[in-house]
Amino acid sequence: MPPIAVRLYIQDQHVVMDNGILKVTLSKPEGIVTGVQYNGLDNLMEIINAEENRGIKGTSFSVIQQDENQVELSFTRTWDISQKGTVIPLNIDKRFIMLRGTSGFYTYAIYEHLQGWPDFNLGETRVAFKLRKDKFQYMTMADNRHRKMPMPNDRDPPRGQPLAYPEAVQLINPIDLSMKGEVDDKYQYSCNNENNKVHGWTCADPLIGFWQITPSDEFRTGGPVKQNLTSHVGPTMLAMLMEVRCWPYNFPASDDFPKADQRGSVSGRLLVRDRYINGEDIAVDSTYVGLALPGDVGSWQRECKSYQFWTRTDTNGSFSIANVRSGDYNLYAWVPGFIGDYKYDVTITITPGSDINVGDLVYEPPRDGPTLWEIGIPDRSAAEFFVPDPNPMYINKLYINHPDNFRQYGLWERYAELYPDVDLIYTVGESDFTKDWFFAHVTRKKDDKIYKPTTWQIKFKLDTATQNATYKLRLALASATLSELQAYFK
Repeated sequence: MPPIAVRLYIQDQHVVMDNGILKVTLSKPEGIVTGVQYNGLDNLMEIINAEENRGIKGTSFSVIQQDENQVELSFTRTWDISQKGTVIPLNIDKRFIMLRGTSGFYTYAIYEHLQGWPDFNLGETRVAFKLRKDKFQYMTMADNRHRKMPMPNDRDPPRGQPLAYPEAVQLINPIDLSMKGEVDDKYQYSCNNENNKVHGWTCADPLIGFWQITPSDEFRTGGPVKQNLTSHVGPTMLAMLMEVRCWPYNFPASDDFPKADQRGSVSGRLLVRDRYINGEDIAVDSTYVGLALPGDVGSWQRECKSYQFWTRTDTNGSFSIANVRSGDYNLYAWVPGFIGDYKYDVTITITPGSDINVGDLVYEPPRDGPTLWEIGIPDRSAAEFFVPDPNPMYINKLYINHPDNFRQYGLWERYAELYPDVDLIYTVGESDFTKDWFFAHVTRKKDDKIYKPTTWQIKFKLDTATQNATYKLRLALASATLSELQAYFK
């Protein structure tokens, strides 16, 4: 029996898309998802969440496409000078699509900022779905990161006690007493962009899963190892609902969305040349190679106004980046195990249907001589360093004996316990960075809300040193706050 045609029902205050499998109700003209009906459940969404607390609202509604196979809806909000200072200066077009025979829906947005409009700062916008808390209580974001979650009420006093920051709460008297004493913190469920593909919630009665599938990272800024939020208690999900296998889609009606035949590709091979390690150029597996706006070496980490396209090399050092939007790019790379960033000093222009092969590229990591000593591995991660066991008072059971144990709450306070009087001292040749180098350089808490800077020491001995020669100390820094670094040498 063929799938039922997609139907559209336009009411006074709502619009409904229905394909016989799934029914989605949106407010009109705001474009807020107020209802999702599936598998006998009248609404998967949390109905007690007030509609005025559901994000950006449209002021105009239109049907972009409607036939038996597809419906695409548009909810827009336009900006004019009279709104200066009260509304963000953007024209916003929120789109929703339903296809025939699918058990999901699709959403994307078009933002337009015209020349001459006021400047503004936009940290991020995102799609969020708040599901029914009485039904959706089990969260999954990876094969090894899934669990029954606390209820939203468990986070509010007196059931929950706020900790060092509002997002972190200790469960004092949760509804499920097996969670008593645990810490719930939405940042514990973050993951790298490169791994943020599928996450969602499941309901046992009836058996339903609400999943968000991200087919491409091209809209995310900061590169593949930047962390972003996924699902967390609420039950709330952040991302977009799509399918990977069909990317890029051929059905969005917007001219701003390039289809497959309007995109291009770049391929080649990246080798590493380091004569202090190998006399031949080295092919390194899993090197990160990406296209981003033209800029300086490493600028892709700070760039946030355009699209990025990343892949990883195979064992031969070969790479292929497909489905790239038209435009001018630089090719960037970084190689786990080698310091520094690579940039191909040629602007790559992608046009519809282009297939560019850049051939063999060679990255020469910065050097002034042989490496005298090294602490850790240059891989943009602190995973190899010492991560302490968490304070037993602040546990999330998901991360007990877990590779991501660094996500446990309050690990920074363990530093002061391990080094109560004298700060960390690392002796090259004697110390082991897996045991003796704390994974994060943190402050020491002295009294309530008083934190003191810490001074780490690295001790090393050179049997011989060439007078007037240059010796370089290279530091890899990662910071979530505006911190001050001071270095002393003697």
